[in-house]
Amino acid sequence: MPVATQGSIKGLTPGQLAEMHAEIVLANAYHLSLRPGAEIIEATGGLHRFMGWDGAVLTDSGGYQIFSLAPLRTVSDAGVAFRSHLDGTPIFLTPEDVVRLQCRMGVDILMPLDECLPAAAERPAVEAAMRRTSAWALRSLSVARPADRPLFAIVQGGLFPDLRRAHPAELAGCDFPGYAVGGLSVGEERGLTQDIAAVTAAALPEERPRYLMGVGLPQELLRFMGMGYDLFDCVLPTRNGRNGTCFTSRGRVNIRLARYACDQEPLDSECVCYTCRQFSRAYLRHLAVAGEMLGAQLASLHNVHFYLDLMRQARAHIAAGDFAAWAAARARQIEAGERER
Repeated sequence: MPVATQGSIKGLTPGQLAEMHAEIVLANAYHLSLRPGAEIIEATGGLHRFMGWDGAVLTDSGGYQIFSLAPLRTVSDAGVAFRSHLDGTPIFLTPEDVVRLQCRMGVDILMPLDECLPAAAERPAVEAAMRRTSAWALRSLSVARPADRPLFAIVQGGLFPDLRRAHPAELAGCDFPGYAVGGLSVGEERGLTQDIAAVTAAALPEERPRYLMGVGLPQELLRFMGMGYDLFDCVLPTRNGRNGTCFTSRGRVNIRLARYACDQEPLDSECVCYTCRQFSRAYLRHLAVAGEMLGAQLASLHNVHFYLDLMRQARAHIAAGDFAAWAAARARQIEAGERER
């Protein structure tokens, strides 16, 4: 899912996303509730119409902001007290409030409020956050919402394998239509992320969608899909694009490097996106070095296309029954290119 935290994919239009056959984007209920506010989004016809997007929208609840805005919040069993990162205004969000906000915005897939902790959190704190997340999930289910707007559960448990196995079992009794896995990519070593993701995936119901939140590099996504995950979101494609780093079939390219000053080749010879069809590495480097807005847009467009195309290829190989072999070869190709650069 391309990330539209504030209701937009940075540097790209909804039309460009549609041309790349994106089907769903992720927005953030916490940020949108502060600016422009749920009442404005509701009054203007809902988030789809507000942002001009015809596809599906999934909204994160604000649980990640419990981690990322730790100095500005206080967590209790009742909910979360924030001081707005925009102007310091006090805000108190309950699990029920968060579901109602997402319903008012008219999103398609809702996330409940959860407590996300840093990787270094000790076991007692992780156990308390897990219990609170479960209680909040149950309270979220009690809020009336349209039948066609599923509310996923969010699995926590830190870096403790036994907790990662226990929490899905605890939540499964509530029969959620899908499960998100939070609390990873919050400072831990990448290999540990994969280990804990694998343990958690094995504990989740096989017949329900599995969403691994906030990941990752292309080769990592292939491995996560092999574990059984279905949905992902990450800011890497657009954030890296704005900084001149592009994802390719041969690994990442820092387009700012002098070696590309006269390079007439496309960014990725295997890519058919607009950027690769129309422009050379030399031109993209010129734009990046000159600080031209177009450079960030073209790099972001390519990166989002690369991720979406990788997912399309993966789905085709899953259907063909040869995903494991293809994914392993693709990951090796990307990582070999990384080592060569």
